[in-house]
Amino acid sequence: MNTRLRRAIGTALIGALGVGTLAACGDEGAKDTSSKGTESKTVTLVSHESFTASDPVLQAFTKETGYTVKVLKSGDAGTALNQEILTKGSPRGDVFFGVDNTLLSRALDNDIFVPYEAKGLERIPDAVQLDKDKHRVTPVDTGDICVNYDKKYFADKKLAPPQSFDDLIKPAYKNLLVTENAATSSPGLGFLLGTVGKYGEEGWQDYWKKLKANGVKVVDGWEQAYNQEFSGSAAGRKANADRPLVVSYASSPPVEVLYAEPQPAEAPTGVSTGTCFRQTEFAGLLKGAKNEEGGKALLDFLISKRFQEDMPLNMFVNPVVRDAKLPELFTEHGVTIDKPETVAPETIAKNREQWVQAWSSLVVK
Repeated sequence: MNTRLRRAIGTALIGALGVGTLAACGDEGAKDTSSKGTESKTVTLVSHESFTASDPVLQAFTKETGYTVKVLKSGDAGTALNQEILTKGSPRGDVFFGVDNTLLSRALDNDIFVPYEAKGLERIPDAVQLDKDKHRVTPVDTGDICVNYDKKYFADKKLAPPQSFDDLIKPAYKNLLVTENAATSSPGLGFLLGTVGKYGEEGWQDYWKKLKANGVKVVDGWEQAYNQEFSGSAAGRKANADRPLVVSYASSPPVEVLYAEPQPAEAPTGVSTGTCFRQTEFAGLLKGAKNEEGGKALLDFLISKRFQEDMPLNMFVNPVVRDAKLPELFTEHGVTIDKPETVAPETIAKNREQWVQAWSSLVVK
């Protein structure tokens, strides 16, 4: 993918704002063994580059279970998944985290996971349990890809910011939007899928023709779009960027507040709530895992209240369990997307490549 959902908003935004992230690795010197079925005190989590967890939370897992978590990061979600498919049966770790609903069918079709019904699934809504019958994957978080807007620009222009896909093709917003390439970027792909969800398989191409005619700009990835082209981001303001609309995440405004010095009373960016596509990320026990019992314990922990409440300010995603509370910064400066667009994973799997090819011919070439 290109990557989620993912959306590596946390890593990319923190990097843009000059703030370091917490390490997400356990003690690599912990006892480990190479043969399945023998005692191992290390459980290895394979993930994309955006996985981050607080050290105290990982230490709590170790205290509770006796297992130390080792995190092996492997580029974006698509790259990480490809490596697990290539090493099927002899995985590099025990649990894979980061496959989302845009890539889920590919992972399941390649049979890389062992079914496991994690403890606590009853606390997770059925709507995000996309493999509920077989439990090959466990939902861990959700995130929404949405258009973000520069509040100052629209206030200065006395222009209401767009709030829907339909608004974006209106003359008032001509030459204002920058998006990422759907062939190379997770949010770019998510935005494309959002238009498929909104206008259907028969109508999305006509919508993109209108969006192109209205001056949408396409760049390779989120980093360039958000930090170089978008006038509302901290980096964009420094670079005198001139696009006040960007495809990013619903969690972007709280991050702009969290890492600003001093912190503003209000986020400088807003979210166009009618332009969102919902991503759900999953984790699964890898077939051939050396530490299967440790992997099961880790899957249980990933949907525990403690881990779920740790995620928002580390990976800037939403918990999936009903009893997890969002931090005040998220509730004060973020938005809740009540009706995001979605597309069934099997529909995405069947059509993703041809949709991306058609989009590239329409918009890029």
